[in-house]
Amino acid sequence: MTPALGELTPEQALRHLELLFTRHPDGLLQGDHPSLVPGPGDEVAETRPYVIGDDVRRMDWNATARTTVPHVRLTLADRELTTWLVLDTSASMDFGTARMEKRDLAVGAAAAVAFLTERAGNRLGAVFAGQGPGDHPPGGGPYGGRRIPPRTGRRHLLAILRTALERPRVTPGPPAHHLADALHSLRVLPARGLVAVVSDFLETGWEQPLKTLARRHQVLAVEIVDPRELDLPPVGLLTVVDPETGRSREVSTHTRGLRERYARAALEQRALIRQSIRRSGAAHLRLRTDRDWVRDVVRYVETQRRRAGGGAA
Repeated sequence: MTPALGELTPEQALRHLELLFTRHPDGLLQGDHPSLVPGPGDEVAETRPYVIGDDVRRMDWNATARTTVPHVRLTLADRELTTWLVLDTSASMDFGTARMEKRDLAVGAAAAVAFLTERAGNRLGAVFAGQGPGDHPPGGGPYGGRRIPPRTGRRHLLAILRTALERPRVTPGPPAHHLADALHSLRVLPARGLVAVVSDFLETGWEQPLKTLARRHQVLAVEIVDPRELDLPPVGLLTVVDPETGRSREVSTHTRGLRERYARAALEQRALIRQSIRRSGAAHLRLRTDRDWVRDVVRYVETQRRRAGGGAA
């Protein structure tokens, strides 16, 4: 079982994450894994028949007209890729009832993206959204949050992950820097690249900035979920706190009707998040705190490769 990052020191956690994605004992990630999503790139490599799940924006209409069968273009990834990590550090991420807290899983997801896109010449940058008052380390970006410029090298990669691991907990309340602001700050990036957004997406207002970003860049939305956000167990009287406002109230979980209403509302909320990500044009990966997240990342990578290679989705 993958240990919880919160139980390790920052040095141990960094070493653990590095081993997971370079020399995993099960061999899950051995070999050449260029990225979590195909591309980005502009040079056409080949065309192949369309399969369900392909990006319709890559349709090759000339080949489709010649063969009367829908075809898509496959492009070669740019030799030097710039990857941006957008990490949600709002108070709602400081929550977890299973193997780990959402904040730890978010760092793991960021590490997966970082190590799987690490190549000579590739650059990695990061933006931290949602930090609360008093949590303003040096390097603030134009939108007011923490922004680390992209650079090359393993030392820089580990420094970004260390910053995420050592982030102090946030007092419940409205975030000082919203996820939408962080996404909006990346709209003027000079070149196409990969943007990985790691969040629970419980805020509002991120939909349009994500869509705008996906028009120019390859975007991966990593949704972080805890099982208690989907249903309530019958454990009696609970005091629940809204991390975005700090307000609290007591609820009786013995009431079956309340638990059913909560589950329905949670299901509708997650369906809306999924639809919003899909409409934006971003790729979508959901990770849960009660699952083996490393295996879920591997399955996602393999699914993307099968699609890019023309296999079954």
